[in-house]
Amino acid sequence: MRNKPTPKDFLSGFLRLIRIQNLVIVAFTQLFVRIFLIGPREEWKRILADPYFYLIVLSTLLIAAAGYIINDYFDIKIDIVNKPKRVIIGRYLKRRMAIGTHQLLNVLGVLCGLVVSYKVALVNIFSVSLLWLYSERYKRQPLIGNVAVSLLTALSLLILSVEYPRHHGLVLIYAVFAFFISLIREIVKDIEDRRGDAAHGCRTLPVVLGVRKTKRVLYVLIVLFTLILLVWSQYLGNRALAISFGLLVLPLAWLLVRLRRAHTRKDFSSVSTICKVIMLIGLLTMILI
Repeated sequence: MRNKPTPKDFLSGFLRLIRIQNLVIVAFTQLFVRIFLIGPREEWKRILADPYFYLIVLSTLLIAAAGYIINDYFDIKIDIVNKPKRVIIGRYLKRRMAIGTHQLLNVLGVLCGLVVSYKVALVNIFSVSLLWLYSERYKRQPLIGNVAVSLLTALSLLILSVEYPRHHGLVLIYAVFAFFISLIREIVKDIEDRRGDAAHGCRTLPVVLGVRKTKRVLYVLIVLFTLILLVWSQYLGNRALAISFGLLVLPLAWLLVRLRRAHTRKDFSSVSTICKVIMLIGLLTMILI
């Protein structure tokens, strides 16, 4: 007989469901963008005292958490195959409660954005809609689902430019960086999860093209990603930015090497981890700009 989950089990399961570590990274990324890219960084005390900034961050985190919930809600059967020990909905949280929590978090997120401005609220409404479509439909289609979630990652940076338009070009190039590295990682994750995806009719790139051809797509994306960063940083005429992105060529080259050698699920998990490390390095380069 299964033991009834304790309050501690419920809290632990809920935090894993909303990917609390990812939400913390999103919050710190937005903080770095606001201080180091938008600035002025010497006025960091004033920036930290701005209540509208915190409302934008809170709205982003609430909507992202809701997105994680609805994604897991639609993927219960797939996750039982791909990662059975990580299934939360149905084990610690009832399906009806999951949907209710998802809706509540979305409403609160949009309202927080509306307090800041109607433009921020519109971006939030777009994000909510795209997250639902991604989880319910796009995730099961080749490439479009990967592009959708990567666009949402980029929007978590661009939403700050809606309220704080200063240095929009810098924010945009980092949003493009976030888009590409997220897109690469999402496709790698699809290779990891191809067994469960194929079993439930998902037509992701690895299911449609096979692993070998999907890796070729990734090679093209990584090279294109690298060229865009180098050319764009030169065009902006920011020496520190050009040097920072130039140094990123090394980990991107390592990513290519590891991807070429990857064959097993464990190998592709390591490639996904390298993508996370590159994301972190990109975040830290904001300090140097």
